[in-house]
Amino acid sequence: MTINTTISSNILEIQGFDISPEFMYPLFFLLLFVYCSLLFSNIGVLVLIITEKSLHQPMYILFCNLSVNDLIGNTVLLPQLMAHILSTKRFITYNQCVIQAFQSHTFGSASHLILVIMAIDRYVAICHPLRYSSIMTTRTVVGLSATAWGASLVLVSVLIGLTVRLSRCRSVVHNAYCDNASLFKLSCEDVSINNIYGLIFTVLLFGTSMGGIAVTYFRIAVICWIKKNKELNNRALQTCASHLVLYLIMLWSGFLTIILHRFPDYPDLRKIAYILFHVVPANLNPIIYGMQTKSLRDKITQILQRKVTPTL
Repeated sequence: MTINTTISSNILEIQGFDISPEFMYPLFFLLLFVYCSLLFSNIGVLVLIITEKSLHQPMYILFCNLSVNDLIGNTVLLPQLMAHILSTKRFITYNQCVIQAFQSHTFGSASHLILVIMAIDRYVAICHPLRYSSIMTTRTVVGLSATAWGASLVLVSVLIGLTVRLSRCRSVVHNAYCDNASLFKLSCEDVSINNIYGLIFTVLLFGTSMGGIAVTYFRIAVICWIKKNKELNNRALQTCASHLVLYLIMLWSGFLTIILHRFPDYPDLRKIAYILFHVVPANLNPIIYGMQTKSLRDKITQILQRKVTPTL
């Protein structure tokens, strides 16, 4: 008969990636480059929107939400991951692990909900252009953004709260990062409640985001088909294609992470999917949305021209 022993130590060991010594530094510098480019692009967009009064419009509040979320989510993950790549012994305190899991899940849920709001914004702009300014007011967008963040914090707080109540009988996190599933796998107690709520959380979040995206894009497609306006169709394709591509990348990498937790034979694939879930949208968001938004693109062009034009 096996007796489960409760562990009181606050130190956990993270399994991380099994990396050959010759690949350690190339991978470290690759992640460092990715993180620096992420910081530069997202902070640049934030500073530009905050300092330029002409960009103080509802649409750009959504850009700010996305950039802030990307910065927080990746700052929680990438610096520690880079440090663990160069280290043979990878340790983290339990409290730090809980904070990382909380912020990581908040990043994921907020990303889904913010992208739904952006889909609604695109729907109003394309299908009701004359009413856009009266529907998508600053107050409306701020309210929708606050709802997205509030819902994410509440849902994730319950998710993590159900996990921290459990005692621990293991001290090794079989992952390259801390998330909720990795945390409750440290316990030998019955985790049925965690699995049930985790399933409800996942279905609610993915159902809301997939349903919201599907409905708005279907309505946009119907309007484009009915009006048969070439200019409208081109504008819809230009603004919606990148949004949909980024959403699908985030959706499938998130799905892979959740599904692969049930298949322990593919640990590295799960870790890579989760890193892609964080890194790819965060690097592409400011580039694609910034370049596709005329006002923001014009401001960036003006700044670059001022930098390269010699003073006479």
